[in-house]
Amino acid sequence: MKNETIRVLVVEDHNVVRQGLVALLNVAEGLEVVGEAADGVEAITQFRKHRPDITLIDLRLPRLSGVDAISTIRKEEPQARFIVLTTYDGDEDIFRALKAGAKAYLLKGMTSDELMAAIRAVHAGKSHIPQAIAERLAERMGAEELTPREFEVLEQIVQGKSNKEIGTELDISEATVKTHINSLLAKLGVTDRTQAATAAIRRGIVPLESLKNLKS
Repeated sequence: MKNETIRVLVVEDHNVVRQGLVALLNVAEGLEVVGEAADGVEAITQFRKHRPDITLIDLRLPRLSGVDAISTIRKEEPQARFIVLTTYDGDEDIFRALKAGAKAYLLKGMTSDELMAAIRAVHAGKSHIPQAIAERLAERMGAEELTPREFEVLEQIVQGKSNKEIGTELDISEATVKTHINSLLAKLGVTDRTQAATAAIRRGIVPLESLKNLKS
């Protein structure tokens, strides 16, 4: 039906931003906000309650991340349609969101017209990936994957741990730590630990939440 109203769930932890989105969408022709959520757990609850046509969701959310919320909901409802709206443009963030099942990935600096176009495109069964986001995704797809152990070592590097501390934390020798570091540096295309930590945060490989463990 051409005149069908698109029912939208808005998931955003910043109250002012969420209320702004709700106000914007509710005055748009053919759109109706049927629910709101301020964290990932609430997003699942609200989705189950309202069964929206489109869920507009941020990536970094309290209690449960946007990616995990998307994955959980899509296991229950494979046809659920998600649009990620976030400030994070790291290639790993994009990759994880789309892998989880998001059909569009928008940055919060987009225009209201682009947001409306994305909602209508996804509702019609299409994807909506802006050119800049597609280029980042292409870079990610061409990059060599970190092994699970290399990822663990990188997390420790981001937290400011020394090789000895990393070895103790992961129960491996310092020599093995060095081997993993040399490998991950090559895969990330950087030359030292500081560059590796910076790349990990910038690209979204290691979530910013990991910085909470840094010593002041």
